[in-house]
Amino acid sequence: MCVIWGIPYLMIRVAVRELAPVTLVFLRTGLAALLLVPIAAHRGELRPLLARWRPLLAYTAIEVAVPWVLLSRAETKLTSSLTGLLIAAVPLVGALIVSSSGDRERLGGRRWVGLFVGLCGVAAIVGLDLSHVNVVALVEIALVAVCYAVGPIILSRYLAGLPPLGVVAASLALSALVYAPLAAFRWPSHAPSAHVVESVVGLAVVCSAAAFLIFFALIAEVGPVRATVITYVNPAVAAVVGVVLLSERLTAGMLLGFALVLAGSVLATGRGPEAVAEP
Repeated sequence: MCVIWGIPYLMIRVAVRELAPVTLVFLRTGLAALLLVPIAAHRGELRPLLARWRPLLAYTAIEVAVPWVLLSRAETKLTSSLTGLLIAAVPLVGALIVSSSGDRERLGGRRWVGLFVGLCGVAAIVGLDLSHVNVVALVEIALVAVCYAVGPIILSRYLAGLPPLGVVAASLALSALVYAPLAAFRWPSHAPSAHVVESVVGLAVVCSAAAFLIFFALIAEVGPVRATVITYVNPAVAAVVGVVLLSERLTAGMLLGFALVLAGSVLATGRGPEAVAEP
């Protein structure tokens, strides 16, 4: 998962050079849905979703429809490496949300220190290079981080027990339906380049269809909060491929910030003796 969800930032950055964000999201979700919906239907994994259609719609919006278009919009203004490093804050957001929502474990002293260290890391990533950063794009990435932290929680609490393939297929199909009319108005006037086509196919097949199935298995194994710990390594993958393949700039602030975010995430999401179990 660390590798599979570390490379989308590169692919998105390449694709939005020629495609509008809504068009990219439509193609990504539409192609992935074409692959998964027939399989899910054949296995009878779509019908059980009807009983929980409300949380399914919420999950679709928060995990797919909203963050993917925000992420694509942000990458029209930010480098893929910077975007990936900022997404590293997801475990911090997840830990804070789980604690404040009354889950079994509350944040103890060590975890509050972790949140503070992690936020300092985010500030270092953007603050030391603020002159080169678009504020609107930063807000979009912040919203993406919140969505990515909330999505697994909805999945674990309200969609547990449902067929994973059915949930993935339905979410992708619903998102594609929402973005189809928007993409029609922003359809490119000429055929995209080979690199863009490769990026769209990679995003749909590897980073969407296959990735969600693996991610669901990970959530079932380790829980929703610790599943987001894949973002410890995702940003490193994003930064490396961005620098190597797109010649993006990797600054001292980004390196220092990522180290702080990584340390803060470990402290904020790790189990510790100070965690207080609720009755």
